[in-house]
Amino acid sequence: MRGRARRNSRANRNNKKNEWKKIKGKIKNIKHEPLLIICFVCVLVLFSLIFALININNEKIYKNISIMGIDVSNLTQEEARKKLNDVINGKLKEELILKKDDYETSINANQIEATFDIDVAVNKAYNIGKDGNIVTNNYGILSTILFGRKIDCDLNYSEEALNKKITEISAKLPWSKVDNSYYIEDDELIIVKGTEGIQIQNEVLKDSIINAIKNVNTKNDIITIPTEIAKPGEINLSEIRNEIYKEVQDAYISENPTTVHADVTGVDLGISMEEAKQILSEDKKEYVIPLKITKPKKTLSDLGKEAFPNKLATYSTRYNPINKNRSNNVELSAKKINGIILMPGETFSYNKTVGERTISEGYKEAGAYAGGRVVQDVGGGICQTSSTLYNVALLANLEIVDRTNHQFLTSYIPEGRDATVTWGGIDFKFKNTRKYPIKIEARAKNGVCTMSVYGIKEEKEYDVEIQSIVKSYLPYTTKYVDDTSLEKGQEVIEQFGYEGCTCETYRILKLNNRVISKTLLSKDTYDPMTKIIRKGID
Repeated sequence: MRGRARRNSRANRNNKKNEWKKIKGKIKNIKHEPLLIICFVCVLVLFSLIFALININNEKIYKNISIMGIDVSNLTQEEARKKLNDVINGKLKEELILKKDDYETSINANQIEATFDIDVAVNKAYNIGKDGNIVTNNYGILSTILFGRKIDCDLNYSEEALNKKITEISAKLPWSKVDNSYYIEDDELIIVKGTEGIQIQNEVLKDSIINAIKNVNTKNDIITIPTEIAKPGEINLSEIRNEIYKEVQDAYISENPTTVHADVTGVDLGISMEEAKQILSEDKKEYVIPLKITKPKKTLSDLGKEAFPNKLATYSTRYNPINKNRSNNVELSAKKINGIILMPGETFSYNKTVGERTISEGYKEAGAYAGGRVVQDVGGGICQTSSTLYNVALLANLEIVDRTNHQFLTSYIPEGRDATVTWGGIDFKFKNTRKYPIKIEARAKNGVCTMSVYGIKEEKEYDVEIQSIVKSYLPYTTKYVDDTSLEKGQEVIEQFGYEGCTCETYRILKLNNRVISKTLLSKDTYDPMTKIIRKGID
């Protein structure tokens, strides 16, 4: 028993010694941990300093960095800017094709004044790993090397120019919705009911165009024009009545200062609103509402040269008098414009002045642009009068309110100086921004269409020049159409092809032979006209 007790006592002493050794080892380790941490931090700081010293004089962008998908690794800022500019400039000049069924047109980034913030993007790429402290810089460099960095580049563009381009496309799109419209013919108000058709989903198309421009690494983008079926709104008779209503007034001239007061023909509905609404309740394409017209006792024409003593501007274009139908349309539309008087601040509308071009109004079928080709259309050729009028308005230094170029170049007027019109769609408008009334004289005879503006010269009268500059030419393509009526292999040209172009047009004002101003009027694109060849098949 005593021996067992002694053995147990020795074992307990040994266990206590072992436990004490373990405790002393832990204490020893605890004493060494701060030293290890300090050593680790020192090594880390030393590594960071060495890494920072290696990169301190690096004047290039670090590895694995791209801007808009374009690799700018190991490039200086100047090299990166040049590389981006080379790619982006090519994209800005590239034509984006817009298509809807058989209709096709194009747009490029320069037309909407698109620019990229290249300097901002390059500076952002260059400053990665350079614009912080040692720790953040090193972290930025290492994370970029390991995972890469993609930098975007902001796109700036003219919202107004993009909206204008989409409006032009919408007006030229076949089967487009036609809005309600009206015009006055003698003592009748003619209201033309609009028709259902397609209309462009503007915001969707804008996003598609912008995204295509931003994607600088793609070429030959084709965008399907997004459309939806739309109906014209209800005819608002009260609104129309407010627009046409005028109180009768005689013309006269007052002095100090000289002021010409135009005559005003009194206009109002010739029947009650209830009776007029009853007419509109019928299901018809065109409604005729009688008007009450009150003529003034003295008109501006009665004042004669006293009101319009000076020819302010004149412009002429030529047409082929052998083409009887087209000549008829040009001459008839010119007669509608002749004698129009605009008071200061008053706006001229081509469509409201000339009215709808119909057979009953005396217009005939002639060549016109539609759906990407030349077709026979009632009123074909009347755009020559609107284009001639556009130029005389420019030369008279009047404000252009609404003007759209043709889809294709025209033969009778230089590029950038035409003005197309469509009934229920595109209009041509300008405002009399002069101090005095103006009178338009329009003549079309023997193949010459001439428009002149008469009025009173102002104290400061500018000499006006119009300058059109072609920026690029657009080549045409050839399309073959199978024709079973022709012998196999036989080819017949159905439509000749013509180049298109992009151009800029300016109005230059001079005083005493010195240029006072040069104002951009428009940036226009004319599509190339496809050459169409019918080809015989089996």
